[in-house]
Order: sequence, then C-alpha cells, then structure tokens
Amino acid sequence: MSNPADHDFQTAFWAAKHALAAANAAAFARHGIHEGQQFVLRQLWTEDGLTPGEISRRLGLATSTITRAATRMEAAGVVRREPHPTDRRLVRLRLTDRGRALEELVEADTAAIAERALSTVPPEERASFVRVLREVKRNLDAGQ
Repeated sequence: MSNPADHDFQTAFWAAKHALAAANAAAFARHGIHEGQQFVLRQLWTEDGLTPGEISRRLGLATSTITRAATRMEAAGVVRREPHPTDRRLVRLRLTDRGRALEELVEADTAAIAERALSTVPPEERASFVRVLREVKRNLDAGQ
C-alpha cells in the first residue's frame, strides 16, 4: 500500500512546478521570451557562443530541446546562429544586442518570482529547501 505522504509530495511538487512555470511565463512574455529560455540565456550571458550541444549538457536537456528553443529565440531576435569555426556541422549561438539587454530585466524578474515563491519560507530554511530539491533530482537521476 502506498504512503499518503508520497501522493502529497507528488501533488505538491507538481502544483508548485506548474505555478512557477506560469509565473515565469507571464513575466518573460513581456520581454518576448518563453519560460525556460531564461536558462539558455543565462548560459550565453556567462559564455556567449556556445553550441546547442554544450548548452544541453550544462542544463541536462536533449540537444533537440535547445535547438528548438534557439529557433524560437532567433525568431524573437535574442540570439543568432553563426557557423562553428572548426566544425562545419555545428553552429554557435550568439547573443544579439537585444539578448544582451535582457540580462538585467530577466534576472530581476527571476529574483522577484523567487522572492514571491519563497516569501513565507523563513530565510534560514531556504538553503535547506534548495538542498532537498537537489537531492530529489539526484535521486531521480540515479534511478535512470
């Protein structure tokens, strides 16, 4: 027989994940980017010119997911593709001026959403909460 707390965890985690995605989507839509693309942008703000494969490895996603995101981001004018200098099969993703200009706006929105999400969580518990979320991911990754 399953533990009711297991169902509570699944339900609570699913609801929180969807609420966070909805808050991100609403905030980022103002800037013409889709929820999730902030993670791609963050990689490029740190190191411009990465390939989709490099970004996918850093984020733990399929390269095809990053390629689809890059297509949308290119259409939105935040990145451009350029040929890889040594491997003609690859492209590098480069930020446009618009993509660079979004850094402060997106990071401010991200911080505001995190603060809103954690507003009733005491500061001393926030680090523990993040640690537990990382443990959940590690545990699930280990079972693959």
